[in-house]
Amino acid sequence: MNIFSKLAISAGMSLLLAAGVAQAQNKTFNIWWFELPDTPQSKAWTKALGELKAKHPDVTVNFELKTFEQLQKAGSLILNSDQAPDVLEYNKGNATAGLVASQGLLTPLDDQFKSRGWDKILNDNSTQLSKYDANGIYGSGPIIGIPAYAEFVSVFYNIDLFQANGVKVPTTLDEFEAALATFKQKGITPLSLGTVDSNGQHLLYTLALTQADDTWVNNYQGLKVPLDTKPFLFAAKKIVDWVSKGYISKDSTGLKGTGGADNLFSSGKAPMFISGTWNNGNFASSIKNFKWSQFVFPTPKYTVGSTGNLFVVPKGSKNKDLAYEFIDLALGKENQNEQANLGGVAIAADPAAVKDELGKRNVELFSNISGKGGLGLYPDWPVPGYYELLIQATTGLVTGSTTPEQFAERIKKPYDDAQAAQ
Repeated sequence: MNIFSKLAISAGMSLLLAAGVAQAQNKTFNIWWFELPDTPQSKAWTKALGELKAKHPDVTVNFELKTFEQLQKAGSLILNSDQAPDVLEYNKGNATAGLVASQGLLTPLDDQFKSRGWDKILNDNSTQLSKYDANGIYGSGPIIGIPAYAEFVSVFYNIDLFQANGVKVPTTLDEFEAALATFKQKGITPLSLGTVDSNGQHLLYTLALTQADDTWVNNYQGLKVPLDTKPFLFAAKKIVDWVSKGYISKDSTGLKGTGGADNLFSSGKAPMFISGTWNNGNFASSIKNFKWSQFVFPTPKYTVGSTGNLFVVPKGSKNKDLAYEFIDLALGKENQNEQANLGGVAIAADPAAVKDELGKRNVELFSNISGKGGLGLYPDWPVPGYYELLIQATTGLVTGSTTPEQFAERIKKPYDDAQAAQ
């Protein structure tokens, strides 16, 4: 080999090396979630993202905050395009994660689940909403997402207003309605509500679960039989009754739960607000003028709630190894303890390491719910498009444009159509 050949090879290797370095330097890891910045989840995941950056200084980490509604409405289109990130938070359930899983848009995670030790952190109960069959029905099939927290709907209440008006924490539905009546007699609208987003349907499903047993919940969430509307009809009648008695304001139809009804509670104007643990961070930082706490709505067994939304890896992810590494960090004991001590419902925290009062309360309440198998999941999960339908139908109950019977009929047909198609 002559000197010119050696120089050419050397130059070629240098170009390849330079190209490789440039490629590494230009590598971008894209991650999305929709938890608001003040939530324990977002704070803990931001810390995990910082750890990932420190481990990979050659990688540009690009985080984007999305909204729940963005992904609810356009998830399939986004995941089926070159705009999909490397990993993102996605809503669990048949109508969302199940739908895109059935379309082949997500990466199966079974191998990673075992090789990375996630199976030592999450048990079968924790991963029932991570698995979807070919029809997108939860509970079996490949693992397509990993939860890193839990959540449940409870009643946030103003301790000061309860004490000032002689109201005790109710333990039955009758006692709850008596509390509503007491506040109304004192000129206080007792229940803050927003029907523009999921808040209204969480109240609806909470009331339906007062009439539900194991068979009904399993049939409803699993699309196993045509819809038995009796629990929903009961709930719809209660909402109409509560509006007529002034327990709920008709102005609720113009409010969101987040950024609307929650503000009525945190400002001290409403003594109660039925919503999820995603409010904890906001309330912990914004409520300064009164004492507040939570109690689980009195039902025989079931509470609206589940393990948290899933971290999913799109089929087209360009940096799957980094996506798996981020999930490692989010599931790690240090990050889980961090989340709990910020007031979150961590799925794998060490109870002895949780010192935060709010975090301890959430761990205790969630343990009581999950310990009796009482996670009733969410009402919009069984059928694609049910989220929007339930918002519209629940709003109709509050405005008076929809009767409880019309409500039940309206939600039955799409459910039965989806069930028959299985």
